[in-house]
Formats: sequence, C-alpha cells, structure tokens
Amino acid sequence: MSKSSTDRPTAPDTVWLAAGRHTGPAPQNAVREHLRELKNSERIQGFLETGNTSAPDGHVFEARWFVADGVTVRARLVTDGREEVDGDRRWTLAAEAEAPWDLAWPSPADVFWTAGGELDWERDAATGLRLRDINPLPKDDAVLRRLIKDSGRQSWSVHVVVHEAMTPDSDGRLPLVRLLPPGLRHRVVEHRATPEQYHAVNWALGDLDVSVPRGGAVILPGAPARLGYDQEEFSVRSVFLDGSEPTELLDKILRFAALPWPLPDDAAAAFTALREEWRLLTLEEELAKARAQVASYAEALDAMTKSRDLYREATELAHAALAEMEEFRAAASAVRAASEGQEKNPLTKTLQRVSDTLRARRAPRVEAQLQEARDSVRRARESSG
Repeated sequence: MSKSSTDRPTAPDTVWLAAGRHTGPAPQNAVREHLRELKNSERIQGFLETGNTSAPDGHVFEARWFVADGVTVRARLVTDGREEVDGDRRWTLAAEAEAPWDLAWPSPADVFWTAGGELDWERDAATGLRLRDINPLPKDDAVLRRLIKDSGRQSWSVHVVVHEAMTPDSDGRLPLVRLLPPGLRHRVVEHRATPEQYHAVNWALGDLDVSVPRGGAVILPGAPARLGYDQEEFSVRSVFLDGSEPTELLDKILRFAALPWPLPDDAAAAFTALREEWRLLTLEEELAKARAQVASYAEALDAMTKSRDLYREATELAHAALAEMEEFRAAASAVRAASEGQEKNPLTKTLQRVSDTLRARRAPRVEAQLQEARDSVRRARESSG
C-alpha cells in the first residue's frame, strides 16, 4: 500500500534533489575529468569517486564546494550502470547545504556534468524529456496520455504545461525555463501544447485532476502532491509567447518549488544515502568521527562490564538461595524420617515444631533471595540490551 503525502518525510529546505537520464554506458570518464578541472581551478574543495554497490557498473561521485557567504555544499551523484530506459541510464543527484538552499546558487548538476559536451545527460528521468528546452506534446492521444501520467506520477521534476493560443514566432519558441534561476535549471520540464491540442491535453490532464487554461499554463501537482498545492493558485490564464518575460508564471513556479515536498521513496533513499554514506571528509570531520567512534566503543564496553557484574551478582544470589533451600529440605527430611511410626511420641511433636519454625523463618528469606536474583537478571538483560 502506497504512503499518503502526510505519511512521508518532506525534503528539508537545505536539500536539492534531481534525477535524470544519460546516454552511453560510461559517463564516469567525463564526470571525473570535469571534477578534476574544477578541483584544479579551486572552484570545488575536493571530490571522491567510489563504486556503486547496488549497481556494479555504476559509479558514485561526491563533491564539496562553497557558495555565497562561505556556505558549504555537499553533493552526491549516482550513475546506474544497469537500469536502462529506452537505451538511456538513470542518474540521481542529492545535495545539501549548511543553510537553506538559495535558488540563485549554481545548479549542482553543472558541478558534475559538462554542459554542452558530447554526453547527453540533461533529460528528465521519468519521461526522457529535455530539462532546459521546449518539449512539444505528442500528437497521438494514447502516447500523450501516457506521457502526462508519467510526468505527473513518476517524476521528481517540476512539470509545467503551456498551451499556445496561436502558433508562436521565433521569439515565442524560446524555452521559458531559461528565465528561471540556476537552482531550478535541472528541475523543471516545460511541455508545449499546440493550439489544436487544447481538448486533447485537458483530456490527458484529467487523470491528474487538473486542466490548462486556453492560452495559459498549469503546474502539475506531482506525486506525492506538494503540500498546499491548489490548481487555481498554480495555473496562469494567459502566457504571452512573444519573447517577453512571463512574470506571473515564473513567480508561481518559484512558489511551487518552495512548497513542502513529500519525498518519493527513491528520492528519500538518495537523500538518506547522502547523509549516511558520505565519505568525502575533511581532516576535522575525520577527527570528529574517530572521537565519536571511541566514545561509542567506551559506552559499549561500560555497558558490557555492568552487564557482566549484574549477571555475577545474580548468580551468587541464586546459589545462596539454592543453598538455603537445600538446607531446608534436609531438615524437613530429617523430621519426616524421625516421625515415621512415632506419631504420638513427644519427640516427634518436638521435631515437628522445629520443622515448622524452620519453614516459617527460612521460606520468606529464600523467596526474597530468589526474587533479588530475578531482579538482578532482569537488570543485567536491560543493561546488555
């Protein structure tokens, strides 16, 4: 059963997440060379390359750099050598800053990938559509519906559907996403519907319970939907495709990107791996990690020592209780043996009184010792657990 939006953790405001596709089986050479150039020019502090244990043919790259005001960014790119989608392979990128993410900061994707190189990597993971270009919607209704469904239910990206009121000129055929800040450069997909596709695109959008105004635009809610999403708030009645800046639409994309995002499972896994599997440490971080490990080992040793002492105490108490019990049983046996066949003998009555006295005096003490032994065992188990 899938989780609802409210059951999922939301992305912290310090985090930047994106997923895409790349062509070819071995992008690591280009990524490695690009990172090396950035390191040599001191645009990043450092980088590290490791194998991808979940995909033996894939790679994991970590990098660290500074942005405005000396804020440190840590980022982790994972390329999957096994998973193929229409001949392409998936990549995921998770980055976290020491402060809330500012969309004016450089896109982390530009740190790892080479812009304008031979490697084609600027594609949305779920749909294969281009991230920084116009994506005309397909003419076939079935293909259109499947694409809209994938866009709205499987993608990490922000998807914007724009309907052209009339066929635009060359100025209107420039992508609107080029006007967004760098931090959204690889997180937004722009779809374009031609004038005659108005009814077809709204038929497809019906699966997501949204619609695009004629000559306007709508931002898809995503899956899970962003918390606080409302179609009226994130649609625009008119978008002028004449080369002018669509201020209203750009503002709504920015506001949508700022909404709390309940993370899909794979996005949550990428974010968790960034925090828990990070290996590119500074000397100070290595020292802090070593100190934390020493402290952890000391705590474990102390717990083991306490547990050992408690078990020893419990064992001694149990042995003492058993010895008391054996003594009591021996006395009782002597009384029974002496009383056989001599029920009316005064000596028998005397021995019986002695037995009763032993039972009255020792039984509570033995029971108390046994209970104390049980408590010691329980404390030992709690300490070791």
